[in-house]
Amino acid sequence: MTRGQARFEAGWLAALLVVGAFATALVAARPAAAADPAVVYMSQVGRELMAAARSQSPGMIAQVIQKHGDVPFIALSALGSYRQRLTEADKPEYIAGTARFMARYAASKAPEYPVARVDWSNESIRGGNGATYVDSTVTLRDGSSYEVRWLVRKVGSGYKVRDATVLGFWMTAQLKTMFENYVSENGGNVRALTTVLNR
Repeated sequence: MTRGQARFEAGWLAALLVVGAFATALVAARPAAAADPAVVYMSQVGRELMAAARSQSPGMIAQVIQKHGDVPFIALSALGSYRQRLTEADKPEYIAGTARFMARYAASKAPEYPVARVDWSNESIRGGNGATYVDSTVTLRDGSSYEVRWLVRKVGSGYKVRDATVLGFWMTAQLKTMFENYVSENGGNVRALTTVLNR
């Protein structure tokens, strides 16, 4: 693994877990002071992910991802050019499997990237097409830090996390590359991907 790949993996994991199983501090004062709804929401997501990560249970992490993530959007986007090959009958299983895959990956990698703290921005940033961005800085125990920008979308009276970017890489784009490659290697069979995601 190259240094760049290692940095991306660490940052992607930090974005997914926010504070991880080994977090020693979560900066909550800033979101409370800011009172920005999107920032307050992401702070809450962080607390729930921290509690799930402490359990070291992929199942509990998956529950938080399913609760706060826009998993259908993430999963369907990740299929890319193969999206039309996903049958309606297989769609619920595929979407649930995507959440399980993310949770298993996070649980397996958490010990490698112990987080010291997460600092949240005071205000969110409004983008086009209803997008809202919340910035954070994740600092690992070795002193290295990563800027993580979260993309959330308004859903009813709350939000859903749609994506996160670390070191210039968007999480959904990375999943798309992985999933498309797997389907391609299996003769364009999306069912093969659904099966492996749900193992």
